[in-house]
Amino acid sequence: MTKATHFGVSVSPGDPELITLKAIKTIENCPVIAAPRTSGGRTLALDIAKQCVDLSNKQILCLDFPMTDDAEILADRHLKIADDICALLESGMDVAMLNLGDVSIFGTFTYISKIIKDRGFNVFSIAGVPSFCACAAELNTSLTEMKQPLHIFPASFDGLEEALKLNGGKVIMKSGKAINEVLDFINKNGLSDKTSLISDCGLPTQRIYKNHIFSDCDNLGYFTTIIIKP
Repeated sequence: MTKATHFGVSVSPGDPELITLKAIKTIENCPVIAAPRTSGGRTLALDIAKQCVDLSNKQILCLDFPMTDDAEILADRHLKIADDICALLESGMDVAMLNLGDVSIFGTFTYISKIIKDRGFNVFSIAGVPSFCACAAELNTSLTEMKQPLHIFPASFDGLEEALKLNGGKVIMKSGKAINEVLDFINKNGLSDKTSLISDCGLPTQRIYKNHIFSDCDNLGYFTTIIIKP
């Protein structure tokens, strides 16, 4: 029997109209949909996909990822999830694992797919619209200028304050909990006039802040992206 395939499917950062045709086709063709689920029971990537594809006849495998930086806990969870997916692949069912934005950018699919690929299964990635590109479109701004680099960091990056001094544009992702510290770094480096941020881009809860208006940025969600113009 030909081995089944594990697909990493990029869905929109929020707006379902940004899902690619290839992603929709892949979801339609896979009998099993693996969807990340938060500790509060939220399945955002699945909710977005449901607006584009009829999932009524699909087997849904919810993936619970702990919100922790503990490498050992994360590694154990990744192995458990990989075991569950491999069992389905072994039975001959293709599995589409949903990922917000693009699977190649800070995506959990990266960790799971490596384990599954090492076990001899086929693994393919379906590209999507990165969240920071969707944010730039919402802001009607560019991310780059001629001969200028673009730097992309998670808000948890240890050297973030020094990184803000680099030449070129900057994108800071997943900034929710660290927002006040990050904005402090931005102000210290005199970059507030070049800074905009979006929380929950493309979702009904979307919020946009720019033109130095950052005073009410408390309690923003995990999916908060900061864009600093070059």
